[in-house]
Amino acid sequence: MARKLHYFNVNGLAEPIRYILHYAGQKFEDVQYDFKKWPIQTVKDSLPYGQLPMYEEGGKTLNQSLAIARYIAVQANLLPADVWEQAELDAVVFNIYDFWSKVVVFIKETDPVKKAAFKKEILEEFINFFFNRFEKELKKNNGYFGKKLSWADFVFVGIVEATNLFLGIEVQKQFPTVNALVTKVRSLPGVKEYIAKRTPYQV
Repeated sequence: MARKLHYFNVNGLAEPIRYILHYAGQKFEDVQYDFKKWPIQTVKDSLPYGQLPMYEEGGKTLNQSLAIARYIAVQANLLPADVWEQAELDAVVFNIYDFWSKVVVFIKETDPVKKAAFKKEILEEFINFFFNRFEKELKKNNGYFGKKLSWADFVFVGIVEATNLFLGIEVQKQFPTVNALVTKVRSLPGVKEYIAKRTPYQV
């Protein structure tokens, strides 16, 4: 079955999806658009809601990064069978995206003074607020968000890496259990090989 993932030539919201696909050994076409040239109007007009990522499989399309990641995670056995535990992981990924929404404000801001202020706020307030809580959850759950490897861990590592790219930091280094999870996911079969051969991301 032909699979395509459409996104930019950065990690961002699609890297967790790429990681899960590679971990699951799924062959797919990684279609990448130049982030610096976006919007590419012909591409934007062809998308269901004018946004990336978009996933294609068997003649069908799916948008929204979390919907795509969760769908692929089911095929990779990265969701628990228990529906309550599934809901707990859903809450985790929404909490992760709440943090990412703060970084998105920084990314989209064009005024240098405001951009510097947003970055300061992320570094001095939001990272401490969210990552202390992430660290606590990971410690409570054997180093994962769901007691064992799940799709939430992939989403988290992808967002950590995207945060690092856009802010020019290594946020995981401040939090030992977070850092350990990033190392574990990046060392997984399929993921490790993909990272070794991918072109370094730049913004």
